[in-house]
Amino acid sequence: MFVAGILVGVAILLSQTSLYHSSFVAASDCWEGTACTGPTVAAFQDSKWEKYNYSPTNRTVFPKKVLSADKAPIADYPLNITFTGNNQVLIFDFGQLTGGTVQLNYTAKEVGEIGLAFSESLNWVGENSDFSNGSGGDDGAILFHVAPTAETLGFYQMPVDKIRGGFRYLTLFTKNSGSTQVVNVTEIKVVVGFAPSWPNLRAYQGYFYSNDDKLNKIWYAGAYTLQTNSVPPKTGRAFPILGGGWENNQSLDLGLNQPTIYVDGSKRDRTVWSGDLTVAIPSILISTGDFAGVKSTLLVLYKGQRADGCLPFAGPAINNYDSDTYHMSTLIGTHDYFIHTNERDFLDSIWERYVHAMDYITKKIDGSGALHVTGIEDWGRNGQGGHNTEAQMLLYRTLRTASAMARWKDETARSSTWWAQADALQVIINTQYWDDSAGAFKESDVDASIHPQDGNSLALSYSVADASKMSKISSSLTKNWIEIGAVSPELPHNIVTFIESIEVKGHFAARQPTRALDLIRRSWGWYLDNPLGTGSTTIEGYRDDGTFGYRSEKGYPSFSYTSHAHGWGSGPTDALTTYLVGLRVTEPGGSSWNLSPQFGDLKHAEAGFTTPRGKFLAAWDVKDDGYAIGWAVPEDTDGTLILPARGGAVFNQTNGPGIMDMMGLKIDAEMNLVTLKVKGSGDISVKY
Repeated sequence: MFVAGILVGVAILLSQTSLYHSSFVAASDCWEGTACTGPTVAAFQDSKWEKYNYSPTNRTVFPKKVLSADKAPIADYPLNITFTGNNQVLIFDFGQLTGGTVQLNYTAKEVGEIGLAFSESLNWVGENSDFSNGSGGDDGAILFHVAPTAETLGFYQMPVDKIRGGFRYLTLFTKNSGSTQVVNVTEIKVVVGFAPSWPNLRAYQGYFYSNDDKLNKIWYAGAYTLQTNSVPPKTGRAFPILGGGWENNQSLDLGLNQPTIYVDGSKRDRTVWSGDLTVAIPSILISTGDFAGVKSTLLVLYKGQRADGCLPFAGPAINNYDSDTYHMSTLIGTHDYFIHTNERDFLDSIWERYVHAMDYITKKIDGSGALHVTGIEDWGRNGQGGHNTEAQMLLYRTLRTASAMARWKDETARSSTWWAQADALQVIINTQYWDDSAGAFKESDVDASIHPQDGNSLALSYSVADASKMSKISSSLTKNWIEIGAVSPELPHNIVTFIESIEVKGHFAARQPTRALDLIRRSWGWYLDNPLGTGSTTIEGYRDDGTFGYRSEKGYPSFSYTSHAHGWGSGPTDALTTYLVGLRVTEPGGSSWNLSPQFGDLKHAEAGFTTPRGKFLAAWDVKDDGYAIGWAVPEDTDGTLILPARGGAVFNQTNGPGIMDMMGLKIDAEMNLVTLKVKGSGDISVKY
């Protein structure tokens, strides 16, 4: 029965141990002496979904395969590795993205050098690492001196300042050695540098599972990408940008002494980019559940606030400002963190700066009633400034979430003011920015040359558009689709997983789940299956011809500069939990929550996440004559179910004491939905 399949499992999950160990674990399990304050066990344990987790079982990882210099497979690792003479090359494939410092054991007959070079993609394996320094000058390789060994093994460990945060392939080669030199490499390993305070890298505090194998892999690829983006705070990319080589030795935390900071990419830029958090924070909260890392990243941005209230576009060591859109992304991310955690001390500590930041952005509302953008830095789109539509959508969301934050701070007047400003802006957007002939919003109130992917996707995902426009916008966005994803009109020839992440959520918000799943499979499925990619993470972007030269016309120095582990592309991770399964919190910490599933073409899906209040879990099965849905939540919480239904549907409570108002159900005939109020956990079956 459905009850046995769902709620019995739920009961087991709810009875598991607490989320975090009550005392520190030995620091040797964590990065370079970092105190192990992270979780020790996964919150939801089952081999069905744990097999999709890309995170290693140990902080020390080894290659999987060995390739020749021309990329041909030679053997599985481990094997006896011997270099004879000079200019000998082997490539070591770790099977997926990893990151950290390399350690080697070896014996050598004579003096010489061994080089180490790194690449995320198979395209750029060789004696030069793929680009990460940002200058256009080669990253090159690390060379270390080899001395003759006798009875003892030689040992080499990469310096921490040379940490390589993201790579799948390690190329080893001999250099400056004689023809009679013989080097035997007896062991190669990487000490993983990401998630530095986690003693158990697989101890995710959320999960997802469905009957679609590809979607399961994509969810975990997003989660793993975000985990690889959580870095030790003293390992940011060197700035000013180096002319060659690489250094990852910059402090990212402005002296806050935090164990983890979230950066934009594992290989590069290894910097906090606030706009990326629009996608990254919601995905982190429902997957790895690294609340501490999110909090520390937000604290860094608030500490870096400029005197006029402007929040950083990029954090240390770049310290760029003057992006109105990224400024608002930090404010939205603050809400996303607080509603999930209900951490009052955090809210109190940043509130004065938060209000200062709100004053900074709302002062830019001009006589038109819309935001006049003067901080024009943005994600890389062509054009920004003035009455740009994308910025209006972000301002609407900023005002709505700020109103909620003020309400939670018991500042009623401020909450009402921000809510009224959002109401007024919504009217302006829907009248002055709408192009009815295109069924989409224009680039600005005066520019209909394009109908941007970012502005229209945000209009859907933030419910800015009038209800009558939602379906039209969703349909209009599909005009940008090609076989491998959605091409952005505001950055031609580029497929940008940042904006695609928001578009996916937008299609779900328009209640077009099949369309949302189609885009996930086209884009994320294409990359995950690409033999030249990492097979484990989400890419920053790529070209419409399927090459990896994202933004090559916008200043990126090389096709290999593209990041293959970029958290801004993790949107499907959040979307599959909060829209497909349909479970999300609606009041701080989950005191209230919604369950609004969208089945699409799936037969089964389930997901869970944690808040400090406890564990939240939902699952559903679609049947020929209806469906069954179950949920397990902390018993002191209130829920709202928004369930698919149609005329003649029969609802049957199969488990749980908390279903209220079961009699006299009223079905929304237009949307085919029914709303129920519930208390605590339960099961319902629906028959048509």
